[in-house]
Amino acid sequence: MHKTSKYSVVLVKLIETLVPADFRSGITGPLRRYYLGTFVSCTGSGLTYSLFVIYLHNVRGFSTDFATLLLSVAALVGIGSSPIWGTFTDWFGPVRVIMVAVVADAATLILWAHAHSKTQATVAALLLALFGGAGWGPSSTLLSRIVASEHRQRAFGFNFMLVNLGIGFGLLVSASIVDLHHPESFVILYTFNAGVTMLGGLIILTLRRYGGAIKEHREDLKLREEGWREVVRDRRLRHYVLAAVVLMIGGYGSQEAGYSLFVVNNLKLPVHVIGVIFFFNTTTIVCAQLWILNRIEGKSRTKVMATVAVIWFVFWVILDTALALPRVLAIVSLCVAMIIFALGETMLSPVGPALVNEIAPEHLRGRYNAAAGLAWGLSGTLAPAITAFYFNEHLGNWWPLGTGLTALVGGALMLRLRHLLSASEDGRLPHATTPAIE
Repeated sequence: MHKTSKYSVVLVKLIETLVPADFRSGITGPLRRYYLGTFVSCTGSGLTYSLFVIYLHNVRGFSTDFATLLLSVAALVGIGSSPIWGTFTDWFGPVRVIMVAVVADAATLILWAHAHSKTQATVAALLLALFGGAGWGPSSTLLSRIVASEHRQRAFGFNFMLVNLGIGFGLLVSASIVDLHHPESFVILYTFNAGVTMLGGLIILTLRRYGGAIKEHREDLKLREEGWREVVRDRRLRHYVLAAVVLMIGGYGSQEAGYSLFVVNNLKLPVHVIGVIFFFNTTTIVCAQLWILNRIEGKSRTKVMATVAVIWFVFWVILDTALALPRVLAIVSLCVAMIIFALGETMLSPVGPALVNEIAPEHLRGRYNAAAGLAWGLSGTLAPAITAFYFNEHLGNWWPLGTGLTALVGGALMLRLRHLLSASEDGRLPHATTPAIE
């Protein structure tokens, strides 16, 4: 009993250190429900994470060119739809936009699971991209509304931790089910993803009180007339999007487009290994996120993002080095590399959204978040095309190193952004508190 009491005291002290009291007091009912919705939805996403190209090429038998091209075209659709979803978010509120996207996304996942022809795969992929474009902006807008401004960076980081906890759980389930020799296992995964997506949407629906259109903004003629023109004129946002696109090509975009392909076809490792490797990634994020949040609080956000670029460069170098290692050591090195990549993610995930929502006026917040989300879409378009070039020209073994150098360029651009921001916008000084919407 004495030992149990001692361990409880240690655990309480650890929680108090990792999660400051002022932030714990802000985790009220609405924020808890938002986080629960995040976890549930991302569990479904984890079931099929990074399997787009593998599913089309290795399961359905389509060429690598078709798979990577479709991934790029789908990303273009996501880019084109993102500004529309951002506008709808400011007009109708984030919850309505999220629910439309959730229902459509779940239905399309069923179509994708049963896609046997190029036409079916193309239609499903484009619809997934269309409604997937409604995810980032509305969700970020909703989170910004239900948490006070001084806690946003920490709130986004905590949310990212739950995203990866959900994905990691989904990956574990996926690793135990997926089998390239049994295509029906992929049908099960995508169908289950559809069901879990609907459940996550129902949880977010309970936040409709906080996620509607703001009445004062609809009634103010001046605010109603402002739109994308004001967003595009913001030099700070333009520079951020450019830097983020390059950084994402050196990170998430290329990882999504070619990592699984490189592991299976270049390193000659079994597909089951991918789930194990990504489990190390998500576990690191879950374990390190709260600690990292405390380390970067009050630090320059642009310098933090530049540091992420260096960390990701190291990740790609290790991936390239694995080519010269025996199978067991290659797998070990990939797991270590994923841990390193994850540390960069824990640094990037809180500061990027916090910076965007710091410079965004409330009546344009949906559009600002949609514009920031373009970084994901643009990198998702360019990275598959760049990846396809490497592999088609038989330069796949050079792909990791080239991608790492791209990440460094993105980091340099982030450092230049620092000169356009005030100290509070860059996270170096406290800013005036903006309360959560009641």
